[in-house]
Amino acid sequence: MIREMIKMIYPKKPLFPPSWRMMICIPSSITEVEKRAVRDSAEQAGAKEVYLIHEPMAAALGIGIDVEEPVGNMIIDIGGGTTGITVIALAGIVCDQSIRIAGDEFTADIMEALRRYHSLLIGERTAEQIKIQIGAALKDLDNPPDDIPVNGRDLVTGIPKQIMVSYQEIAEALDKSIFKIEEAILKALETTPPELAGDIYRRGLYLTGGGALLRGLDKRLSQKIKLPVHIADDPLKSVVRGTGIALKNYDRYPFVMR
Repeated sequence: MIREMIKMIYPKKPLFPPSWRMMICIPSSITEVEKRAVRDSAEQAGAKEVYLIHEPMAAALGIGIDVEEPVGNMIIDIGGGTTGITVIALAGIVCDQSIRIAGDEFTADIMEALRRYHSLLIGERTAEQIKIQIGAALKDLDNPPDDIPVNGRDLVTGIPKQIMVSYQEIAEALDKSIFKIEEAILKALETTPPELAGDIYRRGLYLTGGGALLRGLDKRLSQKIKLPVHIADDPLKSVVRGTGIALKNYDRYPFVMR
């Protein structure tokens, strides 16, 4: 996959292959074995220098937070496979909580809900589209999206059919997974040092990652945790943007690399 991405940037193979410097994002819950596998994959793809950066740290750089200042910032990065809840201060990760509940789990919840309540079998791509179009964390939204038609296979008759799905149904389907994320945030706040907890109280929490685009998620978290929750300007690309900043200024940010 890494080789194909390099080909997209440089379609013509150079006579003398350059020595690539790569920076790869890793979840904060990654094991040493998984970390070594990521590094080996990059080296086999032609990288001479491989740097690893934790996703929450990259997200903080991507949304414009000065990670070097002596102030606590809590970053909640809801990605595809994991949700990382991290407190960053003085260019380091002070406390970290990571759970394997994120976008993929939301998609699976939607598939399971339609199978259970409508006897409708849908694919992963259809569930992903439902999540994007009417995905919500609250059953009562200020600007609710319209119901959408969903096509799938009837599990009883085996015949393709279409049903209308509302955002309230999706909010109910995602409720259990979002509750687990809320519990993880509260657990992370419990382990935060008191001085940094004061900074978080003043500054609030920062939501990044594709999961931050879920309608009403910031409002629900704010109601549960009693703290302001801010969504990054472009949460989907904040980690990528931060990784690019760290790679471009790798001599300035040696402390973020693993």
